Order: sequence, then C-alpha cells, then structure tokens
Amino acid sequence: MTSPARLAMAAVLAVGTSVTLAAGPVTAEVPSQPLRDHASARDFLIGTAVATGPLAGEPSYRDTLNREFNAVTAENAMKWDATEPSPGQFTFTAADQITASAQANGQTVHGHTLVWHSQTPGWVQGLDATAMRDAMGNHIGTVVGRYAGRIATWDVVNEVFDDNGGMRSSFWYQRLGESYVADAFRYARAADPSAKLCINDYNVEGINSKSTALYNLVSRLRGQGVPIDCVGIQGHLAIQYGFPNDLRQNIQRFADLGVDVRITELDVRMQLPADAGKLATQSTYYRNVIDACLAVARCTGLTVWGFTDRYSWVPDTFPGQGAALPYTENYQAKPAYQALHDALAG
Repeated sequence: MTSPARLAMAAVLAVGTSVTLAAGPVTAEVPSQPLRDHASARDFLIGTAVATGPLAGEPSYRDTLNREFNAVTAENAMKWDATEPSPGQFTFTAADQITASAQANGQTVHGHTLVWHSQTPGWVQGLDATAMRDAMGNHIGTVVGRYAGRIATWDVVNEVFDDNGGMRSSFWYQRLGESYVADAFRYARAADPSAKLCINDYNVEGINSKSTALYNLVSRLRGQGVPIDCVGIQGHLAIQYGFPNDLRQNIQRFADLGVDVRITELDVRMQLPADAGKLATQSTYYRNVIDACLAVARCTGLTVWGFTDRYSWVPDTFPGQGAALPYTENYQAKPAYQALHDALAG
C-alpha cells in the first residue's frame, strides 16, 4: 500500500544533489565528509533509529546508514513484544542483527526500550503486582545482561508522564505505583554496571509542566540513589506548532542535575505536500535542535527517528503529515540534512 508520504513526495524529484519541487529547486549539496566524521571529531553521537527489514534487504538504506551515522537505536527490535513475547521465551534475532551491524560499522548502540506502557505483551499487563515486578526484573536482567558491554546506553523507562505532567495511569503505575521507575533502573544497573541508563519522554523539549515533572522526578530519584544517568528528550516536532525556543535552557537545567542529555527521536513533520518553504522551515528546526544540544557540554548526542521518509512512522500516526526526516524517500539529502551537517562541521 502506498503511504500518504509517498503520494505527496512523488512530486519531489532528485536531480543530482538537488531536491526539486513544484515550488522551485531546493539545493542540498552532499558534502565530502559525512555527518559521523564531523560528529566524531566533536566526541558527539549522531544517530538514527534502524529498522531490520531495510537493514537486511535494501543496499541504499545500509549504505546511507553506515556512511552517515556513528550511533544506532533499534526502532522496534529491542522492545518487550519483540524480545519476550511469551513468559520467559526470549528471542533476539532482530536485536542481534542490529547490534552485529553496528559493531561491524563502528557504531555505538543505544538500547530502546525496557519498560514502556506500549508494545508490551498482554501477558505482562495482566499480572498482579508481585508477578509484574518479578517479570520486569527478569526481563531487564536478561535483555540488558545479554548485551552487557556491547550496548552503551539504554532507555530504561519510557514515557512515564501523561500530557499534563501527571504520572501516566499505565498498568505499571496502577500495579506498582511510582516505585516501578526506581526498580527498573536498579535492575538495569545490576545487569550492566557500565551502561548509562536513561529516562525518555516526549513533549519535554521546552520548559513546561511535563518537562518540569520529569525534572522533579529525576532530581528526587537521584537524591535517593537511583542510578539515572541521562535524560532523553524525544523531539517529535512539527513546523505548524512553532519551535520550543527554551530548548537550550531546558537541556541545561537537566545537565545541571548531573545527568547527560540526549535528543533521542528527532523528526520534524509538516502538512503535506512538502514545498520549498516548508522544507526551509524544517531545516531551521533541525539546526536549532542540534545547536541547542551542542551548546551544552552534557548533551552528548542526537538521534533522528529514522533518516529517510521511505520508512517513517509519521504518516501512519498523523494522517496528512510527513516528510519529517533528513532524506527523501529516494535517499536524496534535504536542506535538513545540510543543516545537521553544517552545525556539526562548525
């Protein structure tokens, strides 16, 4: 089935290193040095989410991935439903595929995600409190333990807050209360003492009620000795909603707690069809995000949630929107790519 993004971007024709739209040409020159070279020179991680299908079957996907990025995140292959679909029955084929590819190509792996209210099998959701805590401990110990020393960082707990900054009323919270967050981090630390452990959420880019709730939780739990090493700011943005201009200030306040900060899932969607003006605005958003991160010493990396519009979650989740990533569906660099490159090249 053709996605809305593909229909809209069919009008985008790659011509050399330019992207041509009905509204006129938008040049996005492909530099001689890829993103990862400039990032590595800064001791910075420029990453992307990776899907196993195109990684295995599409040379253009692999070539772009391995040329441009020095870090990878498994888009789905390390989530609970992919790794332990039945109690105690673990499968790591897809996760191992991504890890092996990263190792072969000199890429750091960010593990995503251990405890989340979504993509968790029904058998977990129906457990009582004691059994649920035991299942969580066993799952984290098994998954993190398998990759100990090979996966540098983990999203241990994902999206614990609702959109208003209250604790999300997930099955985790209903059975275990807030304690599940601390327990998850302690289980992960025991499984791999060397990995950096992150808490990750969306709509926390600017200073607002949700990001302040996250800030307060991290501060409180670290004060109790819970091993939270970093905060992940997802960064699912849209040009029609304006840019969070206090992003740098927000990153800095988390860094001041003594944790690293990562931009973990950046994409910048727009109402389709794309045109030159929208792509220019998008590139400004990408530049603003990476500039904010690079300005704070403890902001250690930026990951785009996929790199080509050919494999983006956006059109299925936000009908009529898309074109959110730095490459077109035909692997042509957009102005957003150039913005990331220029910021890293500095």
